[in-house]
Amino acid sequence: MATSQTPSWREGMSSDNIKGLVLALSSSFFIGASFIVKKKGLKKAGASGVRAGVGGYSYLYEPLWWVGMITMIVGEIANFAAYAFAPALLVTPLGALSIIISAVLAHIILRERLHIFGILGCVLCVVGSTTIVLHAPQEREIESVTEVWQMAMEPAFLLYAASVMTTVFILIFHFIPQYGQTHIMVYIGVCSLVGSLSVMSVKAIGIALKLTLSGMNQLIYPQTWIFTLVVITCVLTQMNYLNKALDTFNTAVVSPIYYVMFTSFTILASVIMFKDWDRQSPTQVVTEMCGFVTILSGTFLLHKTKDMADGSVGNSLRLSKHADEDGFSGAEGIPLRRQDSLRLP
Repeated sequence: MATSQTPSWREGMSSDNIKGLVLALSSSFFIGASFIVKKKGLKKAGASGVRAGVGGYSYLYEPLWWVGMITMIVGEIANFAAYAFAPALLVTPLGALSIIISAVLAHIILRERLHIFGILGCVLCVVGSTTIVLHAPQEREIESVTEVWQMAMEPAFLLYAASVMTTVFILIFHFIPQYGQTHIMVYIGVCSLVGSLSVMSVKAIGIALKLTLSGMNQLIYPQTWIFTLVVITCVLTQMNYLNKALDTFNTAVVSPIYYVMFTSFTILASVIMFKDWDRQSPTQVVTEMCGFVTILSGTFLLHKTKDMADGSVGNSLRLSKHADEDGFSGAEGIPLRRQDSLRLP
């Protein structure tokens, strides 16, 4: 592990950070592809049953959805391992690569087309993520899972966790019944907020397993199993509401917005819990913030082009999302590009 508090890219990354980087890149490839496979499974299941977007679970009987789920699990396992070796500030932003993969595959397989400004938005996301990666802090030395537990029990993080849970319950029981089918930020908000807590717990479990494999058994501590329970609960919640978002809105819109919101809350949680910025110079922190603003700009551009298209064609664009299920066919254009017509078969 590097001893310098302000390492630069030129000075090289630690071996742990390099392992985390490789695992995070692999994870992005698998997760990006899984969005498309799961979407195909959801569409196929929705054609013969109740869609996930309106509360149905027929996708659980669709093999294609399970292929996508297994692909996502492989990606999440790689992501899980990455957090054991590198800080969240390095691992999480690399999810931008999954945006590009899912957007390209959506264009080829699902025939969802991005507006030129949507493509620019994806590029901005990648540029911002690269900036953050180049200035990410080195992983701190942690000798026991109880040390992570002590960090989680500090007042600042307890306040953050309580705020997240309160917001999630309000979204689920008040906003989703009213706005879930029309406002993408509702479903994605639940996934992202819960996801930030799951990442902190995943990192704790990853550290515990890494220490256990090195000869220091962490499975004897109850904190390890508490973190495991938190991960299971959070992942199941994320999976449920991400499925609803994917089934209701277009993949190339869900993917980047979910990425940015998830990254935002994860970085915030990591900064509060692990105090990543305490080990960096002001210049590095400011540079990371600039990279993050670039990511936000790219996502805003993606979302804004969606709004522009919605304004051009009105409510018919919402209907086009599932036109093929109601007897229509034709290109399923993503809301980032205007659809000129819906054609009868």
